[in-house]
Amino acid sequence: MKLKKKTTFLVAMVLALMTLLSACGGGNDNAGSANTPDDAASNNAAASNNASANPATTGAVDTSQEVTLKLLMIGSKPTDYDEVYGELNKLLKEKINATVETEFLDWADWTQKYPLKFAANEDFDIAYTANWAFYNDQVLKGGFLELTEEMLQTYAPMTWEAMPQASWDQPKVNGKLYMVPNNNQEVTDKVVLIREDLRKKYNLEPVNSPETYAAYLKAIGAGEKGISPFGAKPADGWKWHELDQILLEQQNEWNLVDYNFPLAYKLDDPTGKVFNVYDTPEFTELIKYYKDLADNNGWSKNIVSNKNDVFQDIKAGKTSSYAQNLGTISSNVGEIRRDKPEMEVTVADLTPDKKKIGAISTQNGLAIHATSKNVERSLMLIDLLQNDKEIHDLTMYGIAGKHYEPLGDDKYNPGPSFNNYNLSGYSVWGWNSLLNRTDASYPEEGNQMLADWQSKVYHFPLETFVFDDTKVKNEVANVGNVMLRYAIPLEYGLIKDLEKGQADLNKQLKAAGLDKIQQELQSQIDAFLAAQGQ
Repeated sequence: MKLKKKTTFLVAMVLALMTLLSACGGGNDNAGSANTPDDAASNNAAASNNASANPATTGAVDTSQEVTLKLLMIGSKPTDYDEVYGELNKLLKEKINATVETEFLDWADWTQKYPLKFAANEDFDIAYTANWAFYNDQVLKGGFLELTEEMLQTYAPMTWEAMPQASWDQPKVNGKLYMVPNNNQEVTDKVVLIREDLRKKYNLEPVNSPETYAAYLKAIGAGEKGISPFGAKPADGWKWHELDQILLEQQNEWNLVDYNFPLAYKLDDPTGKVFNVYDTPEFTELIKYYKDLADNNGWSKNIVSNKNDVFQDIKAGKTSSYAQNLGTISSNVGEIRRDKPEMEVTVADLTPDKKKIGAISTQNGLAIHATSKNVERSLMLIDLLQNDKEIHDLTMYGIAGKHYEPLGDDKYNPGPSFNNYNLSGYSVWGWNSLLNRTDASYPEEGNQMLADWQSKVYHFPLETFVFDDTKVKNEVANVGNVMLRYAIPLEYGLIKDLEKGQADLNKQLKAAGLDKIQQELQSQIDAFLAAQGQ
């Protein structure tokens, strides 16, 4: 995508203004099917040609015909969805003569249902997607529409101007763009929530390392009946111990390529040599650490079958710590301080001196279904979701005075019906932007930690590399099943003989085809680095 030019943007802004004030000109119907990359290329070219020929490029976007835009979202449907989106549709009818209908894929089964929606070529226009939510997979299968510079300038001019160029470049697959990414700098490192009152009760050192964290968990395990020191929810099918990102990746400054298999590379390795993390001395030491915690009541013996909401268990005083990203943990700390002031909590970084990785823009975003009949209007909607303050506030936080209380332009307090439209419940993060508000209770230590991390984000050659698993899908599935069966019990201390457990795990991974995945991955990494001139 070319560098932005001010003159082009001014033209685009004029076009956008005329869109909002008039209803004249021609229209767009974009149909077809795309089941292969070649089919997708043909459809995308047709869509681009349609957009270029549209009267929008000569003076106006046709919004005379009302359309219904169908969204595919990941997560649970909010209780007050109908009320909030009823208000949204009033605004959209006025601004772009469109209304929205949303289908929600619940967290319990979205990984199965999401790809089936595309395989069946169901009728929808916009889908939430991310590097962890089938973005690359659906691009290669032809599920998403290619987005050209001209389309974005014309139908999403505010987003085009506000988005840094790097954020447009990062989602490209084979040089082409298929996503409007979120516009919000994130850092992917994880932290833990700590019950400071319990730490002080046992006169423990501040938690800021794997060693001080282990001392904290073991002290609570020994002294607090009815409180599980560490909580997790591996019953969701997560293939890793919840602390692995911290204690395996962050601590060793590695990057796991894909959480569906145990292959990583060192962040500072310019050659990008991949290795099996389960077959390293670091992993051997880590499972000893985990076994020590398990043997000292660091977590419940039934943790691998836990189905509870871990944060709710923490609020209820049943659990004293868990691991998540900084934003989530900080929000949790703020919520507890507001709702449970007698419970002293804080955010703890166990790897404060290690490299920090910034999320690439594909961490969250929206893509247009390759067979959408409403491409232009879909882009106009995305533009409003990210950049129109009224619409962004409404879809992110609900109805002012009911679901949230706005404080200035960038903060909020929860309203009386906050839980009926909780922004963490579904993928509104697809339009995270510079207009995001922060909960007024968000702890200052979370802000300071984020600012510190952002000042020293580490950039590395493979930062934007995305693995194409097309040739090894069966092996990836088989390896994932092995991880669930052999790695999870080993890491949660359920295997007595650690040496045998690690050997059995690696033997089963080899039989499942890990070597083939590694060869394919290394080949793609080598080609990626060669193209970068590394």
